[in-house]
Amino acid sequence: MALWKRRRLLETGAKAPEFRLPLPDDGETALGEIAANGPALLVFFKVTCPVCQLTLPFLERISAGGALSIFGISQNDAEQTREFNREFGLTFPTLLDTEESGFPVSDAFGISSVPTMFLVEGDGTISHVVEGWRKTEIEWLGAKAGVRPFRPSDHVPEWKAG
Repeated sequence: MALWKRRRLLETGAKAPEFRLPLPDDGETALGEIAANGPALLVFFKVTCPVCQLTLPFLERISAGGALSIFGISQNDAEQTREFNREFGLTFPTLLDTEESGFPVSDAFGISSVPTMFLVEGDGTISHVVEGWRKTEIEWLGAKAGVRPFRPSDHVPEWKAG
C-alpha cells in the first residue's frame, strides 16, 4: 500500500465500515452478514508477512473452538491466498482485498501494517483492535473464545511489530 494512502487506523468504539469482498474460490460476503451472527474477528494480512505467518496459525486454533468467528482479509490475490491457507492449515473464511482492487477495505479501516485485527460486534462496533503480534492479545482472544491458543511446546515471542 502506498504511503500516501495511509489513513488513521480505526479505533475501539468506531463503527466498522460496511464492505463486500470476494472469497478466493467463489462467492463473496459482506460485513453485515459476518457480524449478524455476533462478534467476529477481522484479520488483515499479507502472505509474505512473517508476523502474519506466526499469528494466523494460532488464530486457526481459536477459530477451531467455534466460539469466535474469524475472517482473514488477504491483501493478496486468490491463488497466493489459497496457497497460504493450505501451507498454514487455515480453514476459517478468507476474503480478498487486493492491490488490483486498490485495497478499498484496508484503506477504509486505516491499515498501515499487517497483521491488524478488529473485533467487530454484532452491531458493527469495533470493540478491540490489535496491531502486530502480542502474545497477551492472542491469549485474550483465546480466552474470549474459551480456547487456549498456546501449547506448552510453543515458543513464541511476547511481542513483534507488524
